[in-house]
Amino acid sequence: MKEFMLLFRRPEMNNVSPASMEALAKQWQEWFGKLAAQGAIAQGPVRLNTEAKVLKPGGVVTDGPFVEVREVLGGFVVVKAADLDEAVTLAHGCPVLTIGGSVEIRTAAE
Repeated sequence: MKEFMLLFRRPEMNNVSPASMEALAKQWQEWFGKLAAQGAIAQGPVRLNTEAKVLKPGGVVTDGPFVEVREVLGGFVVVKAADLDEAVTLAHGCPVLTIGGSVEIRTAAE
């Protein structure tokens, strides 16, 4: 088995009701539970806060990695799969897709 990182990108969620957030949290728990039951989780999940700094060449520091984009890197999980296609299959059903977000699937370097 190889390891793959699933990176969750989501739109800004400033105006989401508490009930909607609770429902979304339940979807995340169910999805991660399904991955865990399959033995597919290698590391994580890790949820990221929106506060950040970016260090660029020359020592330039900027606030947040999303100055020019409207989506946020919300978190990631490392999964185990036979190949990239299987990792993509594991990403299907991710709750971030229901709110207009995306899942980036990357092969972990060996």
